[in-house]
Amino acid sequence: MSQQSQQETDQPVDGEFIVDTEDCEERELAHRERGTSRPITVVGNPVLHRECKDVTSFDDELAQLIDDMFASQRTAEGVGLAANQIGVDLKVFVYDCMDDEGVRHVGTVCNPVLEDLPADRRILDDSNEGCLSVPTAYASLARPDYAVVRGQDAEGNPIRVQGTGYFARCLQHETDHLYGRLYIDRLSKRDRKDALRQMDEGTPRYPVVAND
Repeated sequence: MSQQSQQETDQPVDGEFIVDTEDCEERELAHRERGTSRPITVVGNPVLHRECKDVTSFDDELAQLIDDMFASQRTAEGVGLAANQIGVDLKVFVYDCMDDEGVRHVGTVCNPVLEDLPADRRILDDSNEGCLSVPTAYASLARPDYAVVRGQDAEGNPIRVQGTGYFARCLQHETDHLYGRLYIDRLSKRDRKDALRQMDEGTPRYPVVAND
């Protein structure tokens, strides 16, 4: 996900949820220094338009992929990145994202599934959204301002991640990616067309893979 958006919700701390707000600078830097930045795949590339394969091997190869994803995310100045955005057909995403309270969250989720929210938690936030795979384009999109994702960490341990506001949007956006859905697929035909026009008229600020 590219940077931009906002809103807020008070959420009680629950011991079930991972803590992804500690040592953010050190953890992100360690990943990035071990990783190699890769170009970003853009809309039209087949890997972005189908459901990715489940992660089944929590090994050194996965660890290297995660390092490369953090490096690629930083190069592209993104706040979230799914594996298929660097051409890898696996259900894993990384994030380095601020919530609306200004708290930084850094982490990795493999095999993510968005949990259904009770009706009283489905408060929609209609904010601007962008995507590294649709460079230079933005559109307003309503999403719940609270999200819970369950999945596994890089070692295969079960985890749950919660987010509010902008971070909730990031969690939903990246999970969508791994099921073959871009944010522009949630827009009206007119707004989708406008986003693609913005992309065509812009110049990406980071390396991308051309759809030849």
